[in-house]
Amino acid sequence: MKIQPLGDRVVVEREEAKATTAGGIVLPDTAKDKPQKGKVVAVGDGRITKDGKRRELQVKIGDNVIFTSYAGDPFKLDAGKEVLLMREDDILAVVEG
Repeated sequence: MKIQPLGDRVVVEREEAKATTAGGIVLPDTAKDKPQKGKVVAVGDGRITKDGKRRELQVKIGDNVIFTSYAGDPFKLDAGKEVLLMREDDILAVVEG
């Protein structure tokens, strides 16, 4: 299944949570923090401004991004992979490098 977001929405694949701490302690699933980083896998056409023109999104496919902790709605794809569908406004920064 392929998701094509509409308008100013973005599909992000969240990074995997770390399974161990820096000291080597193995964390159970309930203790893992959900990372607020991910990779953009699909973008919408852009937001329609008040004057009726379409403004392209600032992020593009392949960008690594940081987003707010409660951003997006999770969806499972056919392969069991979970992605987040969120608005561009929920993205705080693009990470380069």
